[in-house]
Amino acid sequence: MDKIKGAYLELHIAVLLYGFTAILGDLIQLSAVMIVWWRVLITCISLLYFIRFGKKLRSIPRDKIFKFLGVGILVALHWITFYGAIKLSNASVALICFASTSLFTSFLEPAILGRSIEKLQVIMGMMIIPGMWLIVNTVDTAMMNGIYVGILSALLAAIFSTLNKKLIDDADSYSITFLELGSACIFISILIPILLWNGTEIQFMPVGMDWPYLIILALLCTTLAYILSLRALKHVSAFVANLTINLEPVYGILLAIILLNDHKELSPRFYLGVVLIGAIVFSYPLIKKKISKEEIPN
Repeated sequence: MDKIKGAYLELHIAVLLYGFTAILGDLIQLSAVMIVWWRVLITCISLLYFIRFGKKLRSIPRDKIFKFLGVGILVALHWITFYGAIKLSNASVALICFASTSLFTSFLEPAILGRSIEKLQVIMGMMIIPGMWLIVNTVDTAMMNGIYVGILSALLAAIFSTLNKKLIDDADSYSITFLELGSACIFISILIPILLWNGTEIQFMPVGMDWPYLIILALLCTTLAYILSLRALKHVSAFVANLTINLEPVYGILLAIILLNDHKELSPRFYLGVVLIGAIVFSYPLIKKKISKEEIPN
């Protein structure tokens, strides 16, 4: 039980750190692709010491390494679409779209891990929809593309977190993080020339305050947060992890109100949707605990 409590604590710390990512993504002047490229590059460099400069990777079977590298591509696509949603709308809209991750996970986790579908997870996942509906129907039509991209980002997050749950016991958190984010860095490095060839203008180098923002984004909101979430995933289900991570919009939106004045662009019904989603996130562990007690014979 202590391990589970510790896992929840680590997960909530990670989520609080994740809550800053949208704020930093809004403040950094680079494109979504370049934000992610610098983020994963700095993170990988910071992890070299923890993996003993590659020595710890030798104990991982080659087939497992390739699986982690594949998940890393999904991570890259998730982050690119996430920051793309921010650029197309704003931090608050992109964050709240992320709340649909738990709905996707309620179906994907049983399919990928070969488990039976849990009715409670599906019900709680479906209950996210009214909150999302309130939000979608209150934002400006100019932000709709941001919502679509944000929901795609949530789907990608559901896929890679569930795959991580399946693979989590095959290596330590540092090695997994290095392999996945290293793969993300290589994938984006290949993607950049393709974008340039297609005529996309790309600003490579950060300027001014972009540098400290990127350092915070990489070291605290990625290296530390990613490792904490992977460690927690050893003791909780992918659904519980993603449902908890749905608090990221709550933390992030509060920060967006304080730091970015996002509330000026959004209506009260938007925040009603946020409250509904937050209530679902907090109520799930309580409902789950009550059901578990009722199932235990006296």
